[in-house]
Amino acid sequence: EEAWQHWASVWGVEYEWLKGRFDDTEYADGKPMYTNGITVSRWVDGVLEEDENISQRTALKAMFYWGHAVNSQTRGVEMQKAMQKLEMMVIVDPYPTVAAVMHDRTDGVYLLPAATQFETTGSVTSTNRSIQWRDQVIEPLFESKPDHEIMTLFANKLGFGNEFVKNYAMEGNRPVIEDELREINRGMWTVGYTGQSPERLKEHQQNWHTFSFENLRAQGGPSDGDYYGLPWPCWGTPEFRHPGSPNLYDTSVPVMEGGMGFRARFGIERNGVNLLAEGSAPVGGDIDDGYPEFNDQLLKDLGWWDDLTAEEKEAAEGKNWKTDFSGGIQRVAIEHGCAPYGNAKARAVVWTFPDEVPKHREPLYTTRRDLVERYPTWDDFDSIMRLPTLYKTIQDRD
Repeated sequence: EEAWQHWASVWGVEYEWLKGRFDDTEYADGKPMYTNGITVSRWVDGVLEEDENISQRTALKAMFYWGHAVNSQTRGVEMQKAMQKLEMMVIVDPYPTVAAVMHDRTDGVYLLPAATQFETTGSVTSTNRSIQWRDQVIEPLFESKPDHEIMTLFANKLGFGNEFVKNYAMEGNRPVIEDELREINRGMWTVGYTGQSPERLKEHQQNWHTFSFENLRAQGGPSDGDYYGLPWPCWGTPEFRHPGSPNLYDTSVPVMEGGMGFRARFGIERNGVNLLAEGSAPVGGDIDDGYPEFNDQLLKDLGWWDDLTAEEKEAAEGKNWKTDFSGGIQRVAIEHGCAPYGNAKARAVVWTFPDEVPKHREPLYTTRRDLVERYPTWDDFDSIMRLPTLYKTIQDRD
């Protein structure tokens, strides 16, 4: 609920309005608004499973394949059966994909041509967490439209168009893409997707020649000291000018230069065992040992509260590093050389997993049936991410 309230504030809409758009029924997993949805890899089961076995109102009736490559998934025969059972399929992609042809249907399938990156503009995030700005080269061809324009047109038809574009300036039916990134910046404090403003990304794009090919860092120029693309976490507001973090969990450099320890997200102790780091911390910090996640109270306890401006104090009261829209809590923590998310040990015992300590379990489909008794799989689960999940039943049979 707190996460929804956070994003309601980011989007500028009422939490109760958001809540009213969800089925309020309690299912095996809980209420849909507060539970995980069906995974991409199991959408087939979301269509084919009986209604009474699914932790939502009904099985899936319609599917949007928005850049989704069904040919990268297994179970093709069942997938085609699921496609044929759907009441409607919508494929949004620059080109007709496998999903557009393998269904073998004659109706109820809609192909919406999306613009390629050459036909639109905006930011893209690469697998090394760097974010790049791309410019439009040509206008969208034929009937194709940019993804964010298609989304806006759907939102209008579905009755929440005003809420969808509330924070954006508009260019016809298209939200200004820079405003969309700024909205992401306002809300994504948890992963440090807040410092990468459109202006900073464009500055990087226009000054490629100043960045090192060896360590990604700018040497001179307007982005001096930044890592190319401001790889997340790029803490704080854009004005704070954090350079991005090229390597995760690197304690050999200060936090303000991309360093950090492990996140203290699992508490400070468990069963009497200290979960915070011991004798290890990012270099140059005022705390050279473990510490919890930062919030308003921790700043007060450390005597750092007055490092905030008056405006930051007002915004940070009762908040933590993830929910303080001013960025003040993150700024003060980092100025004292501390990672906003704390400094803890890596978990070797993962008590939130079915096996707290990893152990071998024989694959469901195995040629070594003699190992099943010694290394059995898990028992079946009535519901994981809204669907029955079979382990032992499959292994016993196959």
